[in-house]
Amino acid sequence: MRGKLRHGNVPLRGIAIVAILLVIAGAATASATLLFLGEQPSPPQLAAPPPIPAPGPEPDHALRDGQPGEVGLNPAPIAAAQGQLAAGTQPSPGHPHPSYAGEVSLLARDGVVVSRQATGFALRYADAQGPELPAEQQEKTQNDTIFDLASLTKLFTSIAVLQLADDGRVNLNAPVADYVPEFAASGKQKITVQELLTHTSGLQAKIELWRLPPPARLPAVLSATPQNPPGAVYRYSDLNMITLGVLVERMSGRPLDAVVHDRITAPLGMTDTGYRPPRDKLHRIAATEFETDPPRGLVRGEVQDENAWSLGGVAGHAGIFSTADDLAVLGQALLDGGTYRNQRILRPETVRAMLTNYNTAFPRNAHGLGFELDQPWYMAGLSGPHTAGHTGFTGTSLVIDPGSRSIVVLLTNAVHPSRTWGSIGPARLEIAQGMALALGPPGHDG
Repeated sequence: MRGKLRHGNVPLRGIAIVAILLVIAGAATASATLLFLGEQPSPPQLAAPPPIPAPGPEPDHALRDGQPGEVGLNPAPIAAAQGQLAAGTQPSPGHPHPSYAGEVSLLARDGVVVSRQATGFALRYADAQGPELPAEQQEKTQNDTIFDLASLTKLFTSIAVLQLADDGRVNLNAPVADYVPEFAASGKQKITVQELLTHTSGLQAKIELWRLPPPARLPAVLSATPQNPPGAVYRYSDLNMITLGVLVERMSGRPLDAVVHDRITAPLGMTDTGYRPPRDKLHRIAATEFETDPPRGLVRGEVQDENAWSLGGVAGHAGIFSTADDLAVLGQALLDGGTYRNQRILRPETVRAMLTNYNTAFPRNAHGLGFELDQPWYMAGLSGPHTAGHTGFTGTSLVIDPGSRSIVVLLTNAVHPSRTWGSIGPARLEIAQGMALALGPPGHDG
């Protein structure tokens, strides 16, 4: 069931969101429980409603370009949303700065890419105060512009953890300390892998690791003292995902960037996705901010996130770069039960568990295993119990809606030239609402 924001004449920019809070009680199916708990199942640490019902044989759509009408979409709302996104690259009344320097957006349904747009600039400004570069030095965004995904990286880390669960090497309800022994320090011996994935560990949001000597950075994360007991509160925490990145490395015996490449991006053919992009792709990468603390100058081709940068550019919470088309492939693989072009990255039941809400105790913070669920503030009218997605600080977002079999990708460099300039929230709503309105009234199935 899609959200009610698809009704009526909903304004695209500055849209007001009224979320319908859904509190659904229940327990995961026995098969999903056994998948993650192994031979000696125990009750899950967090109550969860039944996962998405198992479909028939999973489809395997290879994305192709097409027209909205081919998949039952009205093109007018899509065109309107594209216009709003393009307007965001320019100043407007009351807003002396653009909301973002450049953007690339993509919409797909049933394996058909119905919209792909690039507007604005991948490189526009000369310094943090915002004087523009000479026109001949500015670089426009292209459909294949590569963006710093920021926290969309967390989705890749989560998938890597779930692959280890599929392999039988990680039990999601086991203590993290079973796999990373030093994590038990400071009273964390009972925090589970699932609680890291759902941001219910009780850990603080972040630590300024870049201010610490390099040898002290990861130990500071693993020895952090929780602010709350596990399962007591929802708190979005980079520490959760940095720790999961360490877990992936320990249990696979390989660096996190190699695991992501070999087990996710290479099988899916995501050739422009990964940590630490090569220098020969620098001309395709969107610039982010002029960073002063730490003093890095213009950040381009390196991760903007200070903590990920201080960890060498590879971390569980940030660091991956990608394109709109590559992210659409990931979205399609998940819509198709974990497979794309006959390459499987997750079991179908694992994907269903990933898109199941484990945070029913925290209604406004519905969360699957790594994915946020049912967040109208950026999913707009697509929002629903199993609509999944994530956002990134640099101005990125991904939404996948199993109900309508649709994908929404928005990549911007909203922090160029400064993180204080832009406002990416309206654009996220505009593109998601454009897809929602294109689908028609709630209940319409194309």
